[in-house]
Amino acid sequence: MIFQRPGPIPKKEREQWTKKQRIAKDRQDKKDLVDKGCSHGILVYSQGEPVGWCQFGPREESPRIDAGRVYKKLSLDSRGKKLWRITCFWVERRHRNSGVASAALNAALDSIRKRGGGLVEAYPATQKGFPADWFGTLSMFEKEGFGVVAPFGKDNVLVRRTI
Repeated sequence: MIFQRPGPIPKKEREQWTKKQRIAKDRQDKKDLVDKGCSHGILVYSQGEPVGWCQFGPREESPRIDAGRVYKKLSLDSRGKKLWRITCFWVERRHRNSGVASAALNAALDSIRKRGGGLVEAYPATQKGFPADWFGTLSMFEKEGFGVVAPFGKDNVLVRRTI
């Protein structure tokens, strides 16, 4: 949800909410995006139970990335190609390290291909643990043909591949 908002929620407003209210706001905002057809995701199931998720979409669905100072400094060229982003993963704890994120990544790439393809970028972590749980691992993306374009913050890199 964080990348899909054009900017941060003002601190004064955010501080007035309880955790429950913040969660409710995020859920409502996400529902609104889905209802508008402005949110793409892949669900991974095991024996009928959802165990993983991958968020992806065209550049226009994640405006906050373009506005970030790290991204702006890179001055990346994506002229002439539709730009897609894979921004987030979630895998239930007991299913981690079992290929769920890789399955979600492959399904997202297939979905992008079916929508006409283009340039796909993502921001995987270079370390295992917290950032990798949300952004995927560099090795997972490299196995799918992505190449490192530039460092992206302290623990991530920006990778790209054309589909």
